[in-house]
Amino acid sequence: MRPRILVITGATTSGKTELSLRVAREIGCEIVSMDSRQVYRGMDIATDKVSRAERARSGVPHFGLDLVDPDQRFSAGRYARAAREWIGEIESRGHVPLFAGGTGFFLRALIEPIFAEPAMEEERRDALRTVLEGWPMERLGAAARALDPERAELAISGGPQRTLRTVEVPLLTGRSLSWWHVHAPQDGPAIPALVVWVRVPREELDRRIDARVTRMFEEGLMGEVQRLLNAGYGPDAPGMTGTGYREMIQVLAGELPLEEGLDRMRQQTRQYARRQITWFRHQLPESALHLDGLLPIDEKVRIIGDAWRAARSTPTEASP
Repeated sequence: MRPRILVITGATTSGKTELSLRVAREIGCEIVSMDSRQVYRGMDIATDKVSRAERARSGVPHFGLDLVDPDQRFSAGRYARAAREWIGEIESRGHVPLFAGGTGFFLRALIEPIFAEPAMEEERRDALRTVLEGWPMERLGAAARALDPERAELAISGGPQRTLRTVEVPLLTGRSLSWWHVHAPQDGPAIPALVVWVRVPREELDRRIDARVTRMFEEGLMGEVQRLLNAGYGPDAPGMTGTGYREMIQVLAGELPLEEGLDRMRQQTRQYARRQITWFRHQLPESALHLDGLLPIDEKVRIIGDAWRAARSTPTEASP
């Protein structure tokens, strides 16, 4: 089928933002952020969010930014439901929806829709969350293994929020998250996509990550974290658990020296990039275009533009 959306993905610091802006101007796109941290308001520096000034200068409309406060959860299913509306809006203006970012679960929720979330009473869910968020990771992990052994290790590797969800769903619904994935109906139709994976050698990614962390500090990361804390968003808020915020909270509390906090940011970001690469290698569709991220940007724009036009000109199965 002809793709409805163009996706530019890759590990953190692979150059997706600049490339996406260039491609958007080349083929007439509006950009949808595909980053699970950039949905949070007031969290701009450590998420490397495109600034309002940059968006205005580019003239390219952006979606998927600043959707919720840092103390709110934002699931892949919720993202996909919103994204389908944005796609319709963009297409109604005769433009191409261009999804740019590195959150694999957001991408999969679009091209391989996940199950429709079962009904759960909000009061019971909030009460359970309050209890579970006080548990150490070891206890959460043990509960996940007992309640959903099929999914437990994947959830644990994804961190506290994913592990917590693996525990809460069976407690609130009587069925494990693995069961719902298999038996529940899909949460909406699959969206045909041309997926472009921008690949950069790990050594170059490491160099860029080190430079980015330094730049974030110079741009005022400490002040941003302090403002969020002053606004009442504690270290357990969903948005505040991300790399950069977690380490700087410890620095501001006097629990870490500044240089050690920045070094931990670099280390955690490098580990995250490696997890992204592993996910892309095994989870992206076989048709994904692998693009050398070290090519000159003009060449990358040309390759993506040519691939999009070729994909869009391919007759659908229903065509005569």
